[in-house]
Amino acid sequence: MMQRTLIADVLAQTGPQAEITVCGWVRTRRDAKGFSFVELNDGSCLANIQCIVDAGTPASEGLGAASTGASLSVTGELVPSPGKGQRWEIRAARVEVFGPADPETFPLQKKRHSDEFLRTIAHLRARTNKFGAAFRIRAEAARAVHDYFHGLRFHYVHTPLLTGSDCEGAGEMFRVTTLGPGETDAARDFFGRPAHLTVSGQLEAEALALGLGRVYSFGPTFRAENSNTPRHAAEFWMIEPEMAFADLEDDMALGEGLVRHVVGHVLEHCEADIDLFDRFVDKGLKARLTGIAATSFDRISYADAVHILQTCGKQFEYPVSFGTDLQTEHERFLAEEHCQKPVMVYNYPREIKAFYMRQNDDGRTVAAVDVLVPGIGELIGGSQREERLDMLLARIAELGQKPEGYWWYLDLRRYGSVPHAGFGLGFERLLMMLTGISNIRDVIPFPRTPGSLEF
Repeated sequence: MMQRTLIADVLAQTGPQAEITVCGWVRTRRDAKGFSFVELNDGSCLANIQCIVDAGTPASEGLGAASTGASLSVTGELVPSPGKGQRWEIRAARVEVFGPADPETFPLQKKRHSDEFLRTIAHLRARTNKFGAAFRIRAEAARAVHDYFHGLRFHYVHTPLLTGSDCEGAGEMFRVTTLGPGETDAARDFFGRPAHLTVSGQLEAEALALGLGRVYSFGPTFRAENSNTPRHAAEFWMIEPEMAFADLEDDMALGEGLVRHVVGHVLEHCEADIDLFDRFVDKGLKARLTGIAATSFDRISYADAVHILQTCGKQFEYPVSFGTDLQTEHERFLAEEHCQKPVMVYNYPREIKAFYMRQNDDGRTVAAVDVLVPGIGELIGGSQREERLDMLLARIAELGQKPEGYWWYLDLRRYGSVPHAGFGLGFERLLMMLTGISNIRDVIPFPRTPGSLEF
């Protein structure tokens, strides 16, 4: 068993130690007369620990020619550092090289590389400051999601990745098949019918909520949408809560509470990483996040949002009128310029929303809500679900879909139906908001986009 101390814990020490062992990867090595400075990072935090290796010692012999990228174990005395900006350093007594890195071919020699280049070596980019910070924030944000729902007595459920239904009705799904090339008979396929990777776990989560009361799923979803934009990926993670005995107001309160909780958690637990993004990626990020965590979100109806957009005096690429879906430019204007904070837009026209959303009494709109945030646009899409069997059947028929494909979903309305609500939050979009990173490919470790399946 390796006895080592994480660098994050070493840097938090309150006093010197006679012997301590750290392991990590060399970020930099500088050789001077009589000794070498080695900066080591193990991924536990943004900061490195400086190790001093004296020439002519066993530690120096163990270090050998190890350079940037090599992996080491360093054992020595933890002492106060005279260097600026660092509290502790290690006077090395023993060094062991686990794995060298050829300085002629190791691709992370420079201090800065473009995001585009780093996407081509996604298997190594977690060793850079920016991506190490991004993925630590991702981990803490996921922890905060689970903490939030656990505190509200939600049950964490696992919904299928393979599905025989299309939640969105868009048809942009990946086909999963065991049929060979040229075979088309679905009856001979593994499930005896067409199967796809899911675009959402919502329908199954509804079924579980109508038995468990409060549930949420948090897992990967897939869309075969040939869209090369900074906000779209073919594989991404969704947070999808569902609540029985709940309406649109409950849904909006839950969504706002989740976002504010995660932001507050990350500000508290990832301060150094957030500071990095605030300095080098998106100046003003920390102040914006602090505001999101501290203040309630605005709420405006879709009709009012359209009026605001039509009368604001700003020229948009896409014209706005009642009945059109809001584009990213409209969403960002509302969040960034009009409200200058997150805003919840609710009661959308029924024609532009999914079949499962509850129709309002006006016959024109559904009880749907989108949460729009600065820098991103839409972060959450949710609704009160249609719990009335006759209304749901009529809507399915209106859209030309086959009710027999949703027999079990309709059963939920036949047997003990209740008002219920839920939403979907794109986890990568939340991470873009938390980091200021503008491309979804840079907040997920191994992005899946059209034509990209390298790793």
